[in-house]
Amino acid sequence: MSEERGFVFKITVIGNGAVGKTSLIKKYTQGSFQKEYIKTLGAQFSKYDEKIEGNNCKLFFWDIAGQEEFNFMRPTFYKGSKAAIIVFSQEDVEHGKESIESIGEWHNDIKKYCGELPVVLFGNKIDLVKDKTAKDAEIEKIVKDRKFLGYYKTSALSGEGVYEAFQVIIKELYDRFKSE
Repeated sequence: MSEERGFVFKITVIGNGAVGKTSLIKKYTQGSFQKEYIKTLGAQFSKYDEKIEGNNCKLFFWDIAGQEEFNFMRPTFYKGSKAAIIVFSQEDVEHGKESIESIGEWHNDIKKYCGELPVVLFGNKIDLVKDKTAKDAEIEKIVKDRKFLGYYKTSALSGEGVYEAFQVIIKELYDRFKSE
């Protein structure tokens, strides 16, 4: 009988305000979706336990507020992060375009305070888009140039892509730290 090991991973979830960071975390950890928007103030975290290859993994998802008024707090919230998820909105509105334009800023910010971390990009609200491939070339270039682990189209409402996207970052962390 092998001895069970435990892992603790802090995963920071960042992106512009109202792109669905909190909703994605709730969908993954609780299987639920809340329709009305409630702005995150500063940061909030969710704890989630998962077993991988018989080992306990405690996941702490730090949901960092995307609004500019919380910029001064972010360095403190980033500390101890093992990975990051950058979320943008797929919506074909100004807010969606701005969230794509901000991906680089979010990545630079997390790198400044945490160094090189594994990063996954979530394109959320895919359920609100008619042409689900319209942004693929632009996003794939960002993923390649910035050496992200991958890009996943998600919908916190329907759950599309959510489980798979979170699993990529969790498995990456587990594989990195299991041999230590």
